[in-house]
This record gives sequence, structure tokens and C-alpha cells, in this order.
Amino acid sequence: VQLQASGGGLVQAGGSLRLSCAASGSSFSINVMGWYRQAPGKQRELVAFITSGGSPVYGSAVKDRFTISRDNAKNTVYLQMNSLKPEDTAVYYCYAHISTNYWGPGTQVTVSS
Repeated sequence: VQLQASGGGLVQAGGSLRLSCAASGSSFSINVMGWYRQAPGKQRELVAFITSGGSPVYGSAVKDRFTISRDNAKNTVYLQMNSLKPEDTAVYYCYAHISTNYWGPGTQVTVSS
């Protein structure tokens, strides 16, 4: 299973970005898709995940600002990030869970103050 993310970049505080992550190569349905992030010197933390049925779960740092969604037909997960803060700066990793977790290579999000 391969995952390819896109949509990262540089944005000013208060701005928005939308990340996308497409999974390919799986013969099985993907149970969960989501995002983690890792800032320099910090542990990787959960951003959000969403089940195949469309139920989302958010990390406490992004709840009410980020929205996760998915298109099961395209095996693609999206992360709409609004009201971005400098502390949201990190490498964002998408993942897909089938029998195990498969990870994408990461995309940089930088929020300037």
C-alpha cells in the first residue's frame, strides 16, 4: 500500500490549508485513515482519524479548527485546516490502517506568525 500526500506549504497565522492523501495498492477496504504530525523536538501526535463509516476523532490541539473527511471510492482522506497557529507547524503524516498501519512520507506545514 502506498500513500501520497499533498497540500502542505507555508501560510500565515489565521490562514487555511487543505491536505489530501491518496492510498493505492490495497486489495482490501481501508478501515481507518488519518493524520499524525511531528514538530521538531516533539513526539508525534494524533491530529485526526476517520473510520470507513465516516466517524471522525480529533486530537485536542486541533478540535474545532480542523475537519477530516474521506472519499472511500478514491481511498483518499482530506484534512481541512482553518485558523492555523504557529504551533501547528510540523510535518504531517497520513496513514491508512488495514491489518497494520501504512504511512505516507510526510508533508511540511509551516505557519508563520
